[in-house]
Amino acid sequence: MSVFTRSHTRSVFGPRASMGLSALYLCLAAGGAHPAKALAADATDAADVAAASDQPQSAQGGLEEITVTARRRAESLQTVPVAVSVMSGAQLATENLNNIQDISAEMPSLDFRNGASNKDRDVFIRGIGTVTTSPGVEPSVSTVVDGVVYDRPGQATAELLDVDRIEVLGGPQGTLFGKNASAGVVNIVTTDPTADTHGYADGSWYGGGNEIRFKGGVSGALIGNELLGSVSAVYSHYDGNVDNLFNGTTLNGYERYGAHTKLIFVPNDDVRVTFNADWMHEWDTVPTGVPLSSSQVAYPTNVVTPNPGFAAALAAAGVVPSPTNSNVSQDVNSNVRDENGGASVTADWNVGGGYTLTSITAYRKWQNDQDQDYDQISQRTAAFPDVEDHGYLSFYQISEEARIASPKGPFIDYQAGIYYLHAVDTELYQRNVSQLVTTTIVNNFGVSNYGTTGDNYSIFGEANLNFTDSFRAILGVRGIHDSLDYDFQRVSTSPVAVPAIATSFTSAGSTSDNGYADRVGLQYDFSRDLHGYVTYSRGYTGPAYNVFFNMAASAQLALKPETSNAYEVGFKSRMLNDRLQLNLAAFLTDFDNYQANFEDVLNGALVTRLINAGTVSTRGVEADFAYRPIDDFTLTGAGAYTKARVDEFNCPPDAAASCNINGQPLPFAPDWKFNVDGNYVIRMTGSLNLVVDSDYHWQSKEQFQLTETPDTIQAAYGIWDGSVALTNDKAGWRVSALVKNITDKSYSSYLAHGDFAGVMRWVPRDASRYAGIDLHKSF
Repeated sequence: MSVFTRSHTRSVFGPRASMGLSALYLCLAAGGAHPAKALAADATDAADVAAASDQPQSAQGGLEEITVTARRRAESLQTVPVAVSVMSGAQLATENLNNIQDISAEMPSLDFRNGASNKDRDVFIRGIGTVTTSPGVEPSVSTVVDGVVYDRPGQATAELLDVDRIEVLGGPQGTLFGKNASAGVVNIVTTDPTADTHGYADGSWYGGGNEIRFKGGVSGALIGNELLGSVSAVYSHYDGNVDNLFNGTTLNGYERYGAHTKLIFVPNDDVRVTFNADWMHEWDTVPTGVPLSSSQVAYPTNVVTPNPGFAAALAAAGVVPSPTNSNVSQDVNSNVRDENGGASVTADWNVGGGYTLTSITAYRKWQNDQDQDYDQISQRTAAFPDVEDHGYLSFYQISEEARIASPKGPFIDYQAGIYYLHAVDTELYQRNVSQLVTTTIVNNFGVSNYGTTGDNYSIFGEANLNFTDSFRAILGVRGIHDSLDYDFQRVSTSPVAVPAIATSFTSAGSTSDNGYADRVGLQYDFSRDLHGYVTYSRGYTGPAYNVFFNMAASAQLALKPETSNAYEVGFKSRMLNDRLQLNLAAFLTDFDNYQANFEDVLNGALVTRLINAGTVSTRGVEADFAYRPIDDFTLTGAGAYTKARVDEFNCPPDAAASCNINGQPLPFAPDWKFNVDGNYVIRMTGSLNLVVDSDYHWQSKEQFQLTETPDTIQAAYGIWDGSVALTNDKAGWRVSALVKNITDKSYSSYLAHGDFAGVMRWVPRDASRYAGIDLHKSF
């Protein structure tokens, strides 16, 4: 029988159990004593599902094998030679985790940069990421959805819908995962439609901001077993948790709605074609920071510089800055509107002899429209002008990947292919400045039109050399050619620079580069229950331009590509008759020509410039475990020690002495981070079960700025969540109650110096305790 047999299609709309939170996804039985079916592969890896299912099965009552696609094939999590953290879509729904920012709290190797817009947000793995809004810079962490690489980080920070699982891969993954994976990959796999007709409806309400969420979907056969389809949709609304005292509105909320559809066409046992389409609309009212302090603390002197004018303006508006403050006074309600969507066609063809050809053709489009209160206060004074920003971004990408996969088992098994990406970004940004000069109001504005066009071509391959059934070598390489063009034009009404607006400027440029990524390693299976590996990987991030509103002549030179050398050793084990699973990985990665934004001051306002900052490194240890001492109780956890540091910083010309930050921590990289979760199923009468779940995650202090300013450090904190659910799997319903941040611990998800003065904080959804209820029905 062919490996594309339809029987491998599985249900994704059936009853869902309450899932424990862990970097390691553990499938628990919702209605019986045995674990639920372990994760299967996505549609692009259907050829390998049968091979993965041949893994030894767990003993009765033990932990199930988990299947991942960390190497573009379906493999057991316990045998893949990569450090992988996994979370299921069921976990996301149960714990009210709706985007990558929410998920980053639960995965120790993953961190997130918050901001007032998706354009400002980014993902970090093991302390490495890209901090810039320039369209001329590619992220060093790659986000991949159903095999499609997202070129801009803002595309990946939207609300998630119809997720089957999320895999986070640490370290360079460029040999198999697209062009921008020098620090790691976030691999998102959506759910497959089913042959049997299924549907679900889900409604949630959470207090502390009147958050509501409705989700629903149907799945089933459209034409016999040859054409299967599913469609799902979501609507969510949240008032917010920040009050604007200027006009009495509530900020930091959102309204989101979108849909996803998936079709799988299987005309015969050798061909499988998958069509994906999605669209998401988002309207966020995230302010440009909430005042934490009216003063600023300098690095490395720790000198405190008060700003009486800023303090007086806040006091007059009734805003009291503090680490728990949730009030602002802004005359512009900052808001951002995003339209994000696309479509892809994945074709798998069994060409005989166990070889499979795969083609992934994709188109994606992203639009971002934002209004921002740049000055962050409602009063115009001689010291503080009124500054408003209005920006529009239009981006699209076209990509094609074609690869061949050999059968597994011979001395050499491999994957090889070619990849092409074409990406076009067009932006318009206008800044309006109204100054009070003595008694006269002077108005100026600047308008920048700019954009980039990038093309990426690559050829790649990775092979296993199976010396024995237990011992193998890993060899992989990717050859890369990048080309990048930009054009820029700024028109200013003032012949001289004014606060936050440089003078008129026009520029254009182009660059190209050839690079490579590779991986070599050894893997040994000590036994069925103990596996070890050691790998070396080279990462590559292409050349870049710093193209942004205040672009200056100093930014016309292209930045050099960022490269990395990574070493990792890991062990994956199972013990106690498959009731205990323990995985451990140690890593060291050195980065050269690190691409980073560094702060400058332009006429009293903060701006940034992108530079090749020098060399940085990240090293540490990651561990995760799952323990099931009895059939109805499971304890899971994960932890990471990550020492991400600046080794040698290249200060740009004319930089202040404080630019010397050698030996200091990289931003978005707490040294310690862990989470632990307990899940207990209480059997009741008939098919009723009571599922109790409690989790706690903690992290050490975290610096948010590369400038190392002491007042942009979030102190260590821990968050405790809990839930209880009553389920009836036979009837297909679940009622659950959830409490987030039980101890009411306040913290900030981001800290930054204000554009003119003070320190601003970003307030996360769970910055204070809240509770809610979720109703789910499957049919």
